[in-house]
Amino acid sequence: MQQFDPQMLLLLCFVLPVWLIAGFADWICTRATDIENTTGLKESWIPILMFLERELPLLPALFLAVNALVIGFMIVLFFCHEATALWDVSYAVAAREVKPIKQHVHSFLEMVPLMALLLIISRHWPQFQALLGFGDEPPRFELMWRADPLPTGYIVFVLSTIFLLERRTWLEEYWRGKKARKRAANKAATGD
Repeated sequence: MQQFDPQMLLLLCFVLPVWLIAGFADWICTRATDIENTTGLKESWIPILMFLERELPLLPALFLAVNALVIGFMIVLFFCHEATALWDVSYAVAAREVKPIKQHVHSFLEMVPLMALLLIISRHWPQFQALLGFGDEPPRFELMWRADPLPTGYIVFVLSTIFLLERRTWLEEYWRGKKARKRAANKAATGD
């Protein structure tokens, strides 16, 4: 009988779904602000950067054994994501109204990666200690497949949901921005 792992259950069935829902809610909030005609394409690139900063640490967690290398990588990208989130909000509030609901959703998008990181660190405490030069085991910096692979159905569900609720929505936002920029350029060229 497999031992119950509350940290893994929280990661897979709570933290990851909350992140996906918050990302979709953020897109809904942003879409309602007519972003394509306010901050336009530049602001569309910022969430794409934040997706990379969130998804790049997610992929090793799904497929690779978590060790000092993976934990260090996740920590670096967490801080990159926080810096990008600050840049995103600073840029947006200078050009358009950012309502309290969007700010609240953004707080989830900032804290959910921290929750995930802390749960992963707690599951792999000896390697976190080793990364910092403490503990009884040496830090491992090799890339290896997980010894306990996640169910294929779960991985397919997560990756499909990321595409449908995250990437596709922001690509749609990017194309709306491109169309708005083209309309504005055509309007300027014709003098309307």
